[in-house]
Amino acid sequence: MRFSIARAGIQILAAVLGSSLFFAAVCRAQGTSPNLQPAKEAQQDQEQQLKQRQMSQGPPVDPKEEAAYKAFFDAGPQDPDKRIQLGQDFIQKYPSSVYAEAVHAGLVQAYYTKQDWKNFYAEADKALALKPDDVALLAMVGWVIPHIVTGSEPDAGEQLDKAETYEKRALQVIPTLAKPANMTDDQFTAVKADQLVEAHSGLGLVYFRRQDPDNAVKELQQATQDNSKPDPADFFVLGASLQSLGRYTEAADAFIRCSQIAGSLQDRCKQNADNVKKLAPQKK
Repeated sequence: MRFSIARAGIQILAAVLGSSLFFAAVCRAQGTSPNLQPAKEAQQDQEQQLKQRQMSQGPPVDPKEEAAYKAFFDAGPQDPDKRIQLGQDFIQKYPSSVYAEAVHAGLVQAYYTKQDWKNFYAEADKALALKPDDVALLAMVGWVIPHIVTGSEPDAGEQLDKAETYEKRALQVIPTLAKPANMTDDQFTAVKADQLVEAHSGLGLVYFRRQDPDNAVKELQQATQDNSKPDPADFFVLGASLQSLGRYTEAADAFIRCSQIAGSLQDRCKQNADNVKKLAPQKK
């Protein structure tokens, strides 16, 4: 039966990689792995998003408030502790500020860097309460959850449901976004494409964690196609999902593409590709 095959495939994957640690251990090519500091490129993207929030908010009434936000923004991602302290001080002094959502979003990034997941989720909830359609946060939080949630957590199912909701909402909103005045058409297209990739990636991992390989494949194919900087973990899980469905030739191709990306999964993907190729002739 297909369900039994899928479950067996996931159990094998879990045994080889260490179930709950798999998603936290692999290297995300874009520098967003929960076990890695954000890469320079990712940091620049985050800072650009924060700058866009600042420009879109309009000037606050109180010059001191504006100066406090500027200090928070200028702290940069290199010193998350300093940014966290400045952000907490800002929210305490100006809880109703027009910059409040941007500060909460910046704190989400800082707690992400520190791998402080409790506060990461708490700040994300506060930011999304102020701006429910913040696509960057929806996609990011929806991606993080299936990477770090473990099956032993009593609310693991609820967390995966939350991630699914966030990613589906992001996928609905992204096509409707208006281009910021300070962005070129090409830049805006690239930003939306990156957000779509992250949302499809997160959703695919949610389905994989639920042992739903059919939907995992559909989402991860969208996350990896026409992607100039594909995530090797997406190819790895795509390959595992295809293998569990008995689609061995496609699985081998996914593992091969994973093996072509430098990183911690490279050797394992090559090995998996060789193993899956041996299964292909056996398929009836």
